[in-house]
Amino acid sequence: MTALGKVVRSGVGRRRVQTLVIGLATMMAVAASALGGSLLVVSDAPFDDAFAKQHGAHLSVQFDAGKASAGQLSRSKDAEGVSSAAGPFRTATVTPRSDGAGPNWPMTVVGRGDPGRDVDEVALLEGRWPAHPGEIVLSADSSLVPALGMKVAFPGPSGGPTLQVVGVARSVTRTADAWVVPSQMPALIASGSGGYQMLYRFTAADTAAQITAGARAVTKSLPPGTAVGRQSWLTVKKSAERDTAPYVPFLIAFGALGLVMSVLIVANVVASAVGTGTRRIGILKAVGFTPAQVVRAYVGQALVPAAAGTALGVLAGHLLAVPVLAETQEAYGTSSLAIAPWVDLAVIAGVLALVAVTAWASAWRAGRLRTVDALAVGRTTSAGRGRWAARLAGRLPLPQPVALGLARPFARPARTLAMGTAILFGAIAVTFTVGMGDSLGQVMKAKAHDAADVVVPAPLPDIGPRGSGPEKRPEPDPGAVARTIEAAAGTGKYYSASTVRATVSGLTGTIDVIAFTGDASWGGYTMVSGRWIDKPSEAVVPTPFLVATGTRIGDTVTLNGLAEPVAVRIVGEVLDPRNDGMQVFTDVSTLTAARPDLTETSHHIDVASGTDVTGYVDALNRDLAPLGVTARAGGLDAGGDMVVTLNALSAILTLMLVAVAALGVLKGVLLDTRERVREIGVHKALGMTPRQTVAMVLTSVVLTGLVAGAVGVPLGVALHGWVIPAMGDSVGLRLPGSVLAVYHVAELLPLALGGLLIAILGALLPAGWAARARTATALRTE
Repeated sequence: MTALGKVVRSGVGRRRVQTLVIGLATMMAVAASALGGSLLVVSDAPFDDAFAKQHGAHLSVQFDAGKASAGQLSRSKDAEGVSSAAGPFRTATVTPRSDGAGPNWPMTVVGRGDPGRDVDEVALLEGRWPAHPGEIVLSADSSLVPALGMKVAFPGPSGGPTLQVVGVARSVTRTADAWVVPSQMPALIASGSGGYQMLYRFTAADTAAQITAGARAVTKSLPPGTAVGRQSWLTVKKSAERDTAPYVPFLIAFGALGLVMSVLIVANVVASAVGTGTRRIGILKAVGFTPAQVVRAYVGQALVPAAAGTALGVLAGHLLAVPVLAETQEAYGTSSLAIAPWVDLAVIAGVLALVAVTAWASAWRAGRLRTVDALAVGRTTSAGRGRWAARLAGRLPLPQPVALGLARPFARPARTLAMGTAILFGAIAVTFTVGMGDSLGQVMKAKAHDAADVVVPAPLPDIGPRGSGPEKRPEPDPGAVARTIEAAAGTGKYYSASTVRATVSGLTGTIDVIAFTGDASWGGYTMVSGRWIDKPSEAVVPTPFLVATGTRIGDTVTLNGLAEPVAVRIVGEVLDPRNDGMQVFTDVSTLTAARPDLTETSHHIDVASGTDVTGYVDALNRDLAPLGVTARAGGLDAGGDMVVTLNALSAILTLMLVAVAALGVLKGVLLDTRERVREIGVHKALGMTPRQTVAMVLTSVVLTGLVAGAVGVPLGVALHGWVIPAMGDSVGLRLPGSVLAVYHVAELLPLALGGLLIAILGALLPAGWAARARTATALRTE
């Protein structure tokens, strides 16, 4: 081993606290950065790759076949900004019946003679493309579980076709639930409702504004009202990224905190090592080390623990990625998602380069020191600093050890600033994490709508084979259940919520239509804007529905796939992340003409004042037993895997930041007490007890902790105000004030004292060391 290597190894082994602080700070920064960068890649790569390979449609538009002909729609291919187009294709919204298990929900079927090439090339996953009538290809995203050879019937007023599944395919922009040959479409249109579909690619389609401009261009020459629905590729992409996107702003925040803290800690630790090792630097130069070698020695002492921390951080990032990436294993044919190797390499190189540059800047002073000056200075601290603070503290009516401790931060302002900064970042992390937990709790409360005291859940669907034998379970009668609840003693307010499936023009797949019987405004539905429904034909919808359909409050949308089309006017925007936000909430009377199937009905009860909930549930269940349903206390389940994962990640990363902050304080106080060991010996010789010594050392960080905590809390609140809305935007949700305004005065005061707690925790070990130091030994120290 070279002489330089021996110096580096000796410094790393001797400065164990320094090594631990740098290693832990680097590990935290690398873990958050590696995980955040990987999620950015995972969010974009599968969809982007498939979109490019399949020439996905930037915009799919559904047209009313009664207002425009196929020839008129074909001419829209020449509109300004259109680079290529496909169609028009006939479409039908029909409700199938399969010969296997599965729900009978509406689906959009499109007539296409081939999978396409230039626009929306449908990727065949199994089987083949239909060659003649009687055959159908199902989308892998269809509500039916696709299986080759299965029969799918489409009943209509005068009977309908029965088709055989010959293939399974996927459209990257989800332009249909199934495809048939064009000659099959007339029979399907007779069984449902029909229209035309056009698919467009534009020369510029990177933003929502560009997509809107393209939509205006292709419909400009058509009669008003011809376009009855549209779907942007940006909406589909956001839906594809929905599982991982919320983590990205959160991890960026923690990654930035970790990187900044790493830089500050490395700079402070190396500068402190240079300041306290001045005599050692002189000896190294005296035995022949060049200035460049001295600088490299101190840079090496920072890089060794940083490299170890980086390795552990990469490992931690991979482990933390497991629960996050588990939800994205089946996206666009991607069977395995993991942290990309180039992300690891970029993070490792970036963090180590940052540590090296920071350490070099702090160690540069060591290389410039003259050998004679370094040997003469030794470990003596500069006198005179902070005397005014000592005199001021001495006049305060405080015990002498406390006064000495309060004055100490002013004797070493640079070191105090470094410790305060570490505490500041710890306070920011704690404040942000507490607020994020409260905000996610509000979101989950809005998701569960758990304001009811008692709920009668909807019966589980019968997913067994269809049949009419004695084993077939009868469906509960929602009306009979409602009458039983109304007659029960202790029932206060109650409403029922029935879920039916429908389609909306321009969108593939189904949406949930929640039809209420009774006033549900008290049931925990959080409004973002507008108002709650108060009469038939009105509806409230979540933000993603507005974005996907290009509508806003005041617009009217038509629900298809029921016995009759139903037009509803949007009067409010509600916070509800279920089903990707593709839901419509309305009154049950709105759907009367459509004759909905109300078997999926839950009942929500607010018991009368003074009623024992447990006794009420027991009595109600005795009455409900013949009807095949069961009541339970409390609302619907508010849990969520993503929330659990986010809370766990935030707790882990916050603990790491707090640990780094406390170790930064420990390093600073330990350095200070070792510099003052002779002074502490003098105090002990004059009668200072071990308890008073501990009080003096702990008091030296009190002011720093209080100031850092007081500053860190508002900064943590500000970080929460940026990250939480960004997390909502990443999944297409606008968050109301109740989700953002979660901090209260009674909560902020303890959070502000968190900085003091971090400071005290970091100073406890050096305080104990100072209290145990023998007076004679301390007095002999130079």
